[in-house]
Amino acid sequence: MNILKFFTAGSVDDGKSTLIGRLLYDTDSILADQLEALQSSNRKNDDGSIDLAILTDGLRAEREQGITIDVAYKYFQTKKRKFIIADTPGHIQYTRNMVTGASTANLAIILIDARNGVVEQTIRHSYIVSLLGIKHVVVCINKMDMVDYSETVYSAIIEKYKTLAQQLKLADVTYIPVSALKGDNIVQTSEHMDWYEGESLLHFLEKVDTDNLDKSQLARMPVQWVVRPQTAELHDYRGYAGRVLSGTFNLNDKVTVLPSGASSTVEKIEFFDQTLDAAHAGQSVIIHLKDDVDISRGDTIVNASALPQESKLIEADLCWMDGRVLDTSIMYNIQHNSKITRCKISEILHKVDINTLEKHAAEEFKLNDIGRVIIKTADALAFDLYDDNRANGSAILVDTRTNLTVGALMFRAAVE
Repeated sequence: MNILKFFTAGSVDDGKSTLIGRLLYDTDSILADQLEALQSSNRKNDDGSIDLAILTDGLRAEREQGITIDVAYKYFQTKKRKFIIADTPGHIQYTRNMVTGASTANLAIILIDARNGVVEQTIRHSYIVSLLGIKHVVVCINKMDMVDYSETVYSAIIEKYKTLAQQLKLADVTYIPVSALKGDNIVQTSEHMDWYEGESLLHFLEKVDTDNLDKSQLARMPVQWVVRPQTAELHDYRGYAGRVLSGTFNLNDKVTVLPSGASSTVEKIEFFDQTLDAAHAGQSVIIHLKDDVDISRGDTIVNASALPQESKLIEADLCWMDGRVLDTSIMYNIQHNSKITRCKISEILHKVDINTLEKHAAEEFKLNDIGRVIIKTADALAFDLYDDNRANGSAILVDTRTNLTVGALMFRAAVE
């Protein structure tokens, strides 16, 4: 059964946690003890009904303040699909948490309060969706019950958001009017909005096609471990273990090993105790090559006919995640898949005001800042542009003084 990973984004009090709680509640995806705790909770809505946001507000501070602070992951399934949901915080103070939760998503749900329409936070969240290259966007106009289920209000918000979507180049956008509190158009279509001819949120999520990675010709597998048992029975055994990032490796495919540039052919593919004819994105396998090639952890096996870029100087978008300001005078570690090397931020090109989308010159990056930089690495990285291949077009920065992850990178170009 195929898995859809999606995340929710919206302003404080737009109803993100309630929407997820409603999805879980109305699909009978809540365990008995959770349901009992939910029913006995002192937190109730104004009309006396259960506050479903409790299901995702796991931190005490979240429960006290009624806001989302950290990313909460929830899992459920229907007869058609499995789902992994990331409930991400909407406040600008927690932008890094939102980026973390959204980084692996196939789809984004952006909530808009029907009473307020498109606001600054909507622009910020939509920009982050665009930045992370998330192809599918569902705009849920929530709290329709508070505007008397007005088609006029719904249509006006759509028209305004379409302008923003065009500016950010969000091509696949679906609009659904909902009430997370009342359950309208969440699992079942609403009787209160007979003017809406679309389907409910759940029905859309069950059928949306996000399976595009395996169709890519950009076959990539970073080597995590060279398997050499060196026993009497397996004295000639040499395999390269790793997780296929993207594309497909088939038997007899011609491959190139980077950074050495050595060429060979796929001779055998092992998956646990099976032998496969092909290895697809997401599978952890052992690949055997016909030739003895010098390969070590951090090298990448790629399709010989679709090579990635190689460079020590890379232009990238950076989301800064540390309370300590970016220091352009020191060396950081950059981890790109299994490859780790030293690097410096050689230039800050600009920062983005994510509430207005304006770019401006800057000399420093602080917590939650997003902008574009040029990175100089000690060793060349074999990467794809983020827009072409998210899996091989991203990396993290690690501060060697604290061993903390301080930045998320999306590669945009190799600098000549």
